[in-house]
Amino acid sequence: MSNPQQLRYSKEHEWLSAAEDGVSTVGITEHAANALGDVVFVQLPEVGDTVTAGESCGELESTKSVSELYAPVSGEITAVNQDVVDDPALVNSAPFEGGWLFKVRVTDEPADLLSADEYTAYTAG
Repeated sequence: MSNPQQLRYSKEHEWLSAAEDGVSTVGITEHAANALGDVVFVQLPEVGDTVTAGESCGELESTKSVSELYAPVSGEITAVNQDVVDDPALVNSAPFEGGWLFKVRVTDEPADLLSADEYTAYTAG
């Protein structure tokens, strides 16, 4: 499993793209998607919602379990991926591409986000 180098990662297994015009894209990592198993339902925050870093902002339901989705940063939701709501399997098949979850206008970023190498070491441990 390869974690894209340009992304940053949370210890709750979300990834975060570099901000473009203050907006970052968020998804879950391949490690998390594999651990969950087949995702069958996705509940995302709504556009306009405010999320807080480290707090739950949705959930992912798989054939194995229900898992909370945590915001890796604080900010306002600017878009959600309706494709993932309609076809939750995208989270498993393309976690870093079509399986992204939401976009957020970042107002605060925690200092403990991990680089790809740090996240790989974290999940290997």
